[in-house]
Amino acid sequence: MDAGNLLGQRANLTPNREALLELDTGIRYTYKQLNNRANRAANWLLSLGIGYGDRISILAHNSVVYLDLFYGAAKIGAVFAPLNWRLVAQELVYIVNDCAPKIIFCDPDFAPLLSEMQPHISVEHFASLNGAEIQDAIVYEAAYAAASTSEPPRPSELNPETPHCILYTSGTTGRPKGAIIPQRQVLWNCINTAVSWGLNENDVSPVFTPMFHAGGLFAFLTPLFYLGGRIILGKGFDVEASMRVILEEKCSVILGVPTLFQMWLNMPNFDDLDFSHVRFFISGGAPCPVPLMQEWRARAGTVFRQGYGLSEVGPNCFSMTDADSVPKSGSVGKPIFHSEMRLVDEQGNNVPPGIIGELLIRGPHVCSGYLNNLEATQAALVDGWFHTGDMACMDADGFYTIAGRFKDMIISGGENVYAAEVEAVFMQHTAVQECALIGQPDDKWGEVGLMITVLKPGHRVSESDLRDHCYTQLARYKVPKQVIFTDALPYSPYGKVEKAKLREQFL
Repeated sequence: MDAGNLLGQRANLTPNREALLELDTGIRYTYKQLNNRANRAANWLLSLGIGYGDRISILAHNSVVYLDLFYGAAKIGAVFAPLNWRLVAQELVYIVNDCAPKIIFCDPDFAPLLSEMQPHISVEHFASLNGAEIQDAIVYEAAYAAASTSEPPRPSELNPETPHCILYTSGTTGRPKGAIIPQRQVLWNCINTAVSWGLNENDVSPVFTPMFHAGGLFAFLTPLFYLGGRIILGKGFDVEASMRVILEEKCSVILGVPTLFQMWLNMPNFDDLDFSHVRFFISGGAPCPVPLMQEWRARAGTVFRQGYGLSEVGPNCFSMTDADSVPKSGSVGKPIFHSEMRLVDEQGNNVPPGIIGELLIRGPHVCSGYLNNLEATQAALVDGWFHTGDMACMDADGFYTIAGRFKDMIISGGENVYAAEVEAVFMQHTAVQECALIGQPDDKWGEVGLMITVLKPGHRVSESDLRDHCYTQLARYKVPKQVIFTDALPYSPYGKVEKAKLREQFL
């Protein structure tokens, strides 16, 4: 089983059912119309010589074009490799050179960023979206309109292990890694989410999360399209506008990160809103504080759950019933239907209930590995088990709670920030001798970066100068919100900075 004709089969079953409302344009699409768009995109890509195994990238805000390319690529065995527009040019250049797309699509908001990248990348084609001014680019809208709506020829090589997406995650060594998502994983994420979360064809869900994220593509969008539900697609996130859409379109299942839920709670008219059409809200991307969940339930009068996932294993790895969501607040639930999980100690031995161990996951929803990175693949995938790097414990009832991270990482506003990457940029500054990034609690973002810094003898530099140095090389959410200067960092006998001691001292 593969994902090559998921949209085509759904369009055959329910061609005239509404599938998507694109908020930016106000256009509503049926499943037949979406499938025709995907066919046009696929046939046009084939006419350019882009087919099985070739990568296609997009640097743009959420739009129906993401669906053209995502489902169109699946039909012809091409690989969808979306680009994180929150990154700076230097970071994106590395990713583009690593995955080597044959074509990059770009909208007007990111044309200047692409222009900055172009001298440092080798890409055969560029496609302009919505009038983006890009030298020698193909105008996508015109090319797409001229292409055929017939189903493209299915490649004989297409199989469940054919790569469907490459999603880049920040690397603990300072370089992002491209997780290879095979067609098998996309399909089983749909199946697992549908059977474990109880989704159905009547569900409606908004997508405000960027579609370069696994959450934007796979949390609700692909499972609901599999079932015949409806998606409300937002270009971005605005507090009041997003809530208005949830109410007007009668959304029934809503995903957010803790930061978004706090923003919604802070709306002055929140207590007057009617959520009677909502089946459940679910928080992902970062640990959700239990008091926030409790306040949401009390004021909104709805079911509120917490989820867990990773790009490499999908955003939907656990589930729980509505009844369990209150007494098990803080837990992410039990493993989804078609999945196996273990908690192990540092020697790889299973730990008993109540004891923290590293979370390992095995099943058809696990990725194939990392692009061009055999070492990382072999470290993460051992005998079919994916080592998440996250610590968790299981209670006597089989419910899992995420306890922390083996990986040196903080999560700020739902975005992963790996310490090694930020520390490497800090160390490039001529005044910095050594530094260590830790996370500090933040009411808005959950966590923000705090950099503990030791300066070289005789050097002076301000906190703002160091942060300005980072802005040229890192996405804004990765730049530490605060810098504290100290005389020395604590080291273990093995030469590693003891960040636990830093947390005790500075937090």
